[in-house]
Amino acid sequence: MNKLLDTLVLNVFISCGVILGGTLLGSVGAVFTGQAPGHSMLELAGKLKIWALVAAMGGTFDTIKAIETGFLGWQMGVIAKQVLLILSSFLGAHAGYLLLLYIAGGNSR
Repeated sequence: MNKLLDTLVLNVFISCGVILGGTLLGSVGAVFTGQAPGHSMLELAGKLKIWALVAAMGGTFDTIKAIETGFLGWQMGVIAKQVLLILSSFLGAHAGYLLLLYIAGGNSR
């Protein structure tokens, strides 16, 4: 159980880091091209959410395979673990997005 908790915490911070780092470097690129960095950060953060999930989980094929194995073998523990990993990755990505939204002073519409 301790290893699962460690993995969940790592997934949160990895996906949050992908959002924050990707948007930071993307906004530097926006400055070089003459665009508004604040607007570019929010736009990039929205686009990077799915990639932050994939990066935090280390690729989606292992997760899909584990879910398939869990369903076919009626192993609900395996399925629950994979769902928790996906949710923790989403939590980190969305937290990074909300942090950028707060810093940039934008709205989510």
